[in-house]
Amino acid sequence: MNTGRLLIVGAGGLGREAATWAEAMPEGTRSWASVAGFLDPCPDALDGTNSPWPLLGTEDDFPFEEEDRVLVALGDPRAKARVVERLASRIRFATVIHPSAVIGPGSRVGEGSLLCPGAVVTADVSLGSHVLLNVGATVGHDARMGDFCTLAPHTHLAGRAVLGEGVFLGSHAAVLPGAKVGNWARVGAGSVVLRRVPEDVTVHGNPAKRL
Repeated sequence: MNTGRLLIVGAGGLGREAATWAEAMPEGTRSWASVAGFLDPCPDALDGTNSPWPLLGTEDDFPFEEEDRVLVALGDPRAKARVVERLASRIRFATVIHPSAVIGPGSRVGEGSLLCPGAVVTADVSLGSHVLLNVGATVGHDARMGDFCTLAPHTHLAGRAVLGEGVFLGSHAAVLPGAKVGNWARVGAGSVVLRRVPEDVTVHGNPAKRL
């Protein structure tokens, strides 16, 4: 029986959603007993919300216990990577998969990832660590995603497509079969990637072009 706490870094909208998705996981599928609360440097991060979970301090100062687990619920890939780097030597990370998410045969989900309601991962997909698949995001067969990638709501990564490390896909963006997006690139909302996106650039439109 798990006895540890789940601490969620980030008390913004994504963090509060993540707490709800985490509590929805059946006890036998999770590595913590319950959600304890949020870690956020903003002392008024929960003001005006109806969160049942408290703000417990900051991730840099929190006294973690051995059984604790952390989920970094930040949508920005670079911000997430910085937090993970600071915490990696102090704590183990949790993977949160909502019960309505679908993971097909032969697919792998990396540590620290968050799969929200309605996310679909089909066959033989590889997701890196600390990946976010937001509500309704889909990943087709044999696709590959590097660490720290974020797929916003209702995005689609088609079969055999490849995302490098830290890629961000805006809402309703699509990466077509076999296309590749380089490390830390950003694809704007509603955009369609036909072939290749270089590293560390922002593209937008249909077809997606560099801004």
